[in-house]
Amino acid sequence: MSSEPLVPRPPALPDLTGLPAGFLWGVATAAFQIEGDAEHRGRSIWDRLCERPGWIVDGSDAQVACDHVHRYRDDVELMAGLGLDAYRFSISWPRVQPGGKGPLSAAGLDFYDRLVDALLEAGIQPWITQYHWDLPEELEDAGGWAERDVVDRFADYAVSVHAALGDRVRHWATLNEPWCSAWLGYGSGEHAPGRADHRLAARAAHHLLLAHGRAVAGMRAQAPADHQLGIVLNLFPVRMDPAVTRADAVRVRQAVDRLDGLQNRWWLDALFEGRYPADILALLERHLAGVVEDGDLEEISQPLDFLGVNYYHDALITAATPEAADERGPYPGMSGVGPAEPEGEATSMGWPVTPRGLRDILVRVGVDHPAAPPLVVTENGSAWDDAEPDADADADAEQPGTLEDVRRVSFLYEHLSSVADAVRDGADVRGYFAWSLMDNFEWACGYSQKFGLVQVDFDTLERRPRASYAAYRAAVEAARGPGRRGPG
Repeated sequence: MSSEPLVPRPPALPDLTGLPAGFLWGVATAAFQIEGDAEHRGRSIWDRLCERPGWIVDGSDAQVACDHVHRYRDDVELMAGLGLDAYRFSISWPRVQPGGKGPLSAAGLDFYDRLVDALLEAGIQPWITQYHWDLPEELEDAGGWAERDVVDRFADYAVSVHAALGDRVRHWATLNEPWCSAWLGYGSGEHAPGRADHRLAARAAHHLLLAHGRAVAGMRAQAPADHQLGIVLNLFPVRMDPAVTRADAVRVRQAVDRLDGLQNRWWLDALFEGRYPADILALLERHLAGVVEDGDLEEISQPLDFLGVNYYHDALITAATPEAADERGPYPGMSGVGPAEPEGEATSMGWPVTPRGLRDILVRVGVDHPAAPPLVVTENGSAWDDAEPDADADADAEQPGTLEDVRRVSFLYEHLSSVADAVRDGADVRGYFAWSLMDNFEWACGYSQKFGLVQVDFDTLERRPRASYAAYRAAVEAARGPGRRGPG
């Protein structure tokens, strides 16, 4: 009998022909999810949510997380091992400006100074996201994103961080997934700050966009000509379950249009057309009285250099029984409907695997909004439970005991193929960031869901590359040729 370990055959490399010259390859993380070192930063709305009994699936918190603050050099080495061009990470607002106002903390900035320098030394471009959900809790106590005052607070913070790091960092995104901040944070209450009120969510959806616009204006005024400014949205197609009965079809179709409006059109129309979609304005009208002021949409819709697109799966909507009262549902106008069962395989999060949706949404942005800037896939990845470690792997191998994760590799390659399909079909896509470099604190799921190309043992904090780490490196090398990098 052979002593060689039995490892499932990995999928074939995707066809990436047609990607533009200089296509950017990277990985992404977020501050609260990996940094740890909580004793040296202010508190955020997520610290408070973690303290609510039963709110985080596994009862955990992010006080230590991946301890990235102390282990960032090891993590940069992992990125360099992938041959990456760029690393997308977020700044912790409570770390650099505890309390959400006043001068920046020199100690908080020091970590990002060191991280940026380490990345540049490794030949990796830093891509900074100014806000990835960790609002200082003092600002939430003053009303958070539901109150207009937070717009100036965010703009002051963002412009100050840009001034501090902009001598070395050229790529800046204001917000990550403002839909989640508004509708999961204030609408359904699944995410921090854990408030469930459609009125608050609608107000937050406007104030987030206004904060983005005001921050872009402030950064643009001080930025060198080569700085690239953008925003990151989570976008996906919304479809009606083909199994919906004729009696339910009209109701479900209307809900599909509303969800598409809340998820996609609200943000895209405001950013690139200078208006909100009329049907969604009508839906939210009673929540937005006095909120949208003259000049707001002009401030929101100023030109951008890139649009980040985060994609995990599309949405398949079906009839739900019994019909839930609308105000008790997560979103307005969605009573009597819900997500359909996945048509095929689902990840450990229960999310359907729908790579075609990535191609469709990338193409759609350019078709619907010809004035939109180039696109970058800023997050794409999947969570799976680990297979048993390969205890028989050769101890002298380059990566002994690398964890087999064929499903994560399949997901990665199928979605990379969809990016290439989108480019061949006319989408202007300039880069791809895999989510995530390593396992992390996955928000309300805690550490129970694993997205990392690199496994993290949260008892020892040891990092261990999975097979998807090597698979991603192979795809990058195949796409651009060994030894070559994207734009500097």
